[in-house]
Amino acid sequence: MKLKNKDLSVRDVLELGNTDHIVGKMRVRELLESVPGVGKIRAASLMEKLGISLTRRIQGLGTHQMVSLMREFPMPSTSMRRGKLIVLSGPGGVGKSTIAEKLRSRNNFYVSVSATTRDPRPNEREGIDYFFLSQEEFSKRISNDEFLEWAEFAGALYGTPRAGVEKSLSEGHDVLLEIEIAGAKQVKAHSSEAILVFLQPPSWEHLVSRLEARGTDTPERRAQRLALAQEEIAASGDFDLVLVNDEVDNVVSQLVSLTA
Repeated sequence: MKLKNKDLSVRDVLELGNTDHIVGKMRVRELLESVPGVGKIRAASLMEKLGISLTRRIQGLGTHQMVSLMREFPMPSTSMRRGKLIVLSGPGGVGKSTIAEKLRSRNNFYVSVSATTRDPRPNEREGIDYFFLSQEEFSKRISNDEFLEWAEFAGALYGTPRAGVEKSLSEGHDVLLEIEIAGAKQVKAHSSEAILVFLQPPSWEHLVSRLEARGTDTPERRAQRLALAQEEIAASGDFDLVLVNDEVDNVVSQLVSLTA
């Protein structure tokens, strides 16, 4: 198809569907799946987000749906491929760190270095583990909108610097952010291109077993974590894609497909 060879843009095909009967009968899902870098998983997720039925044909799109699709796929640039920004989140104990580590090691994802106002630990290095900032400097950067997301935890501030992420994306590198749910929503507000992925346990019993196996929490603290996990799972509907962490390699493969 010409779309795969970049002879036509999504906008071109949508507009052509108004005059070409054959193009108009094409399913929107087939069009999106043929776009380089989208694939079946992201196409289905995007259509759900935009309120477009998986069986909808191009000629059946409403004006609002057409405009929304064109915004998602602006006219192609002659510059190099822009990287994909994937934000991975989910309840504590679901296995986010394991997934993130395997994804980064296998696929050379850019690893964002967070900034914090807490003091460095003996084994931590500036610019590698964290950027250690004073309270005043951190607040200044918040005012200058220099963070994709930030939050306070245990008396210290933590944030994801925007500059490093943007530089990597513009250079064609894919970026993975493994952050909490509130932070993921902040990133989406700052960057509409971000793909929010919620990692869900195979079952509630599975999550309880994982937290119990850690053996690092008191029964009271574990109960608090589980109560928070219930609230976090309830927020999964705000994400672009929900993946069940039933098998690590399977989840990694699905995440990789988002960058193809």
